[in-house]
Amino acid sequence: VRVHGKAGFADLVDRDGKAQIYLKLDEVGPETWTTFTSLDRGDIIGVRGTVFRTKMGEITVAVKEMDVLSKALIPFPEKFHGLQDVQTRYRQRYLDLAMNDDVRKRFIDRSRMVAFMRDWLNKRDFLEVETPILQPLYGGALARPFVTHHNYLDMDLYLRIAPELYHKRCIVG
Repeated sequence: VRVHGKAGFADLVDRDGKAQIYLKLDEVGPETWTTFTSLDRGDIIGVRGTVFRTKMGEITVAVKEMDVLSKALIPFPEKFHGLQDVQTRYRQRYLDLAMNDDVRKRFIDRSRMVAFMRDWLNKRDFLEVETPILQPLYGGALARPFVTHHNYLDMDLYLRIAPELYHKRCIVG
Protein backbone atom coordinates (compact mmCIF):
# COMPACT_ATOMS: atom_id res chain seq x y z
CA VAL A 1 0.00 0.00 0.00
CA ARG A 2 1.41 3.35 -1.09
CA VAL A 3 -0.36 6.47 0.18
CA HIS A 4 0.28 9.87 -1.40
CA GLY A 5 -1.87 12.46 0.36
CA LYS A 6 -5.52 11.70 -0.46
CA ALA A 7 -4.65 9.08 -3.10
CA GLY A 8 -3.45 5.54 -2.61
CA PHE A 9 -2.01 2.77 -4.74
CA ALA A 10 -1.51 -0.95 -4.21
CA ASP A 11 -0.64 -3.95 -6.33
CA LEU A 12 -3.35 -6.54 -6.83
CA VAL A 13 -1.89 -9.95 -7.70
CA ASP A 14 -3.55 -13.16 -8.80
CA ARG A 15 -2.38 -16.21 -10.71
CA ASP A 16 -2.80 -14.42 -14.04
CA GLY A 17 -0.61 -11.46 -13.20
CA LYS A 18 -0.55 -8.10 -11.49
CA ALA A 19 -2.65 -4.95 -11.74
CA GLN A 20 -2.50 -1.71 -9.80
CA ILE A 21 -5.42 -0.32 -7.82
CA TYR A 22 -5.92 3.39 -7.29
CA LEU A 23 -8.14 4.97 -4.63
CA LYS A 24 -9.03 8.58 -3.90
CA LEU A 25 -10.31 9.44 -0.43
CA ASP A 26 -13.00 11.73 -1.89
CA GLU A 27 -14.43 8.92 -4.05
CA VAL A 28 -14.37 5.94 -1.67
CA GLY A 29 -15.16 7.66 1.63
CA PRO A 30 -13.36 7.60 4.99
CA GLU A 31 -14.44 4.07 5.99
CA THR A 32 -13.07 2.41 2.83
CA TRP A 33 -9.99 4.64 2.98
CA THR A 34 -9.22 3.51 6.55
CA THR A 35 -9.68 -0.11 5.50
CA PHE A 36 -7.36 0.44 2.53
CA THR A 37 -4.59 2.06 4.59
CA SER A 38 -4.69 -0.83 7.08
CA LEU A 39 -4.20 -3.54 4.44
CA ASP A 40 -1.25 -5.90 4.86
CA ARG A 41 0.61 -8.02 2.32
CA GLY A 42 -1.35 -11.25 1.91
CA ASP A 43 -4.80 -9.77 2.55
CA ILE A 44 -7.36 -10.91 -0.01
CA ILE A 45 -9.58 -8.11 -1.30
CA GLY A 46 -12.25 -7.59 -3.91
CA VAL A 47 -12.56 -4.31 -5.79
CA ARG A 48 -15.06 -2.74 -8.17
CA GLY A 49 -14.24 0.20 -10.37
CA THR A 50 -13.11 1.43 -13.75
CA VAL A 51 -10.12 -0.11 -15.53
CA PHE A 52 -7.68 2.19 -17.33
CA ARG A 53 -4.03 2.34 -18.38
CA THR A 54 -1.63 4.80 -16.80
CA LYS A 55 0.77 6.94 -18.83
CA MET A 56 3.38 4.26 -18.14
CA GLY A 57 1.04 1.63 -19.63
CA GLU A 58 0.22 -0.10 -16.35
CA ILE A 59 -3.25 -1.63 -16.01
CA THR A 60 -4.98 0.14 -13.13
CA VAL A 61 -8.39 -0.09 -11.48
CA ALA A 62 -9.86 3.20 -10.22
CA VAL A 63 -11.62 1.75 -7.18
CA LYS A 64 -15.18 2.75 -6.34
CA GLU A 65 -15.84 -0.07 -3.84
CA MET A 66 -13.52 -2.38 -1.93
CA ASP A 67 -14.18 -5.36 0.33
CA VAL A 68 -11.71 -7.29 2.48
CA LEU A 69 -12.50 -10.92 1.70
CA SER A 70 -9.87 -12.42 4.00
CA LYS A 71 -7.42 -10.78 6.39
CA ALA A 72 -3.93 -12.30 6.62
CA LEU A 73 -3.39 -13.38 10.21
CA ILE A 74 0.37 -13.19 9.74
CA PRO A 75 1.57 -10.61 7.18
CA PHE A 76 3.79 -11.92 4.38
CA PRO A 77 7.49 -11.00 4.31
CA GLU A 78 8.36 -7.75 2.59
CA LYS A 79 8.65 -8.08 -1.19
CA PHE A 80 12.01 -6.25 -1.27
CA HIS A 81 13.80 -8.89 0.80
CA GLY A 82 11.60 -11.76 -0.32
CA LEU A 83 11.62 -15.16 1.30
CA GLN A 84 15.31 -15.85 1.95
CA ASP A 85 15.30 -18.77 4.39
CA VAL A 86 15.34 -22.06 2.46
CA GLN A 87 13.83 -24.00 5.38
CA THR A 88 10.89 -21.59 5.56
CA ARG A 89 10.39 -21.91 1.79
CA TYR A 90 10.12 -25.70 2.04
CA ARG A 91 8.14 -25.91 5.28
CA GLN A 92 5.68 -23.13 4.43
CA ARG A 93 5.05 -23.75 0.73
CA TYR A 94 2.10 -21.36 0.67
CA LEU A 95 4.49 -18.49 1.42
CA ASP A 96 6.89 -19.62 -1.29
CA LEU A 97 4.04 -19.84 -3.80
CA ALA A 98 2.73 -16.40 -2.83
CA MET A 99 6.14 -14.70 -2.85
CA ASN A 100 8.01 -16.38 -5.70
CA ASP A 101 6.69 -16.02 -9.26
CA ASP A 102 9.00 -18.75 -10.61
CA VAL A 103 7.81 -21.30 -8.06
CA ARG A 104 4.16 -20.42 -8.72
CA LYS A 105 4.71 -20.76 -12.48
CA ARG A 106 6.40 -24.14 -11.98
CA PHE A 107 3.43 -25.40 -9.90
CA ILE A 108 0.94 -24.22 -12.53
CA ASP A 109 2.97 -25.73 -15.39
CA ARG A 110 3.28 -29.06 -13.56
CA SER A 111 -0.44 -29.16 -12.85
CA ARG A 112 -1.26 -28.48 -16.50
CA MET A 113 1.20 -31.13 -17.67
CA VAL A 114 -0.24 -33.78 -15.33
CA ALA A 115 -3.77 -32.87 -16.46
CA PHE A 116 -2.70 -33.14 -20.12
CA MET A 117 -1.09 -36.56 -19.61
CA ARG A 118 -4.08 -37.82 -17.62
CA ASP A 119 -6.47 -36.61 -20.35
CA TRP A 120 -4.31 -38.14 -23.12
CA LEU A 121 -4.24 -41.52 -21.35
CA ASN A 122 -7.98 -41.41 -20.53
CA LYS A 123 -8.85 -40.81 -24.19
CA ARG A 124 -6.92 -43.99 -25.04
CA ASP A 125 -8.84 -46.08 -22.46
CA PHE A 126 -6.03 -46.34 -19.93
CA LEU A 127 -7.15 -46.79 -16.33
CA GLU A 128 -5.75 -44.88 -13.40
CA VAL A 129 -5.27 -47.01 -10.30
CA GLU A 130 -4.30 -45.99 -6.81
CA THR A 131 -1.89 -48.14 -4.87
CA PRO A 132 -1.37 -48.13 -1.10
CA ILE A 133 1.02 -45.64 0.44
CA LEU A 134 1.40 -47.73 3.60
CA GLN A 135 1.95 -51.45 3.19
CA PRO A 136 2.51 -54.41 5.53
CA LEU A 137 5.75 -55.50 3.80
CA TYR A 138 8.47 -53.27 2.49
CA GLY A 139 10.24 -53.92 -0.74
CA GLY A 140 10.98 -52.70 -4.21
CA ALA A 141 14.23 -50.94 -3.33
CA LEU A 142 17.32 -51.21 -1.17
CA ALA A 143 16.51 -48.09 0.86
CA ARG A 144 15.76 -48.37 4.57
CA PRO A 145 11.97 -48.11 4.97
CA PHE A 146 10.06 -45.59 7.05
CA VAL A 147 8.11 -47.49 9.73
CA THR A 148 4.91 -46.40 11.46
CA HIS A 149 2.53 -48.23 13.77
CA HIS A 150 -1.19 -48.60 13.04
CA ASN A 151 -2.83 -48.55 16.46
CA TYR A 152 -6.24 -49.94 15.47
CA LEU A 153 -4.76 -52.91 13.57
CA ASP A 154 -1.87 -53.19 16.06
CA MET A 155 0.70 -53.70 13.33
CA ASP A 156 3.71 -51.98 11.83
CA LEU A 157 3.30 -50.55 8.34
CA TYR A 158 5.97 -49.32 5.95
CA LEU A 159 5.91 -46.28 3.72
CA ARG A 160 5.92 -47.31 0.09
CA ILE A 161 9.32 -46.88 -1.51
CA ALA A 162 8.31 -47.85 -5.03
CA PRO A 163 4.84 -48.59 -6.46
CA GLU A 164 5.98 -51.29 -8.91
CA LEU A 165 4.91 -54.30 -6.84
CA TYR A 166 1.27 -53.17 -6.68
CA HIS A 167 1.34 -52.11 -10.33
CA LYS A 168 2.46 -55.62 -11.30
CA ARG A 169 -0.42 -57.07 -9.29
CA CYS A 170 -2.85 -54.81 -11.17
CA ILE A 171 -1.48 -55.97 -14.53
CA VAL A 172 -1.91 -59.62 -13.54
CA GLY A 173 -5.45 -58.93 -12.30
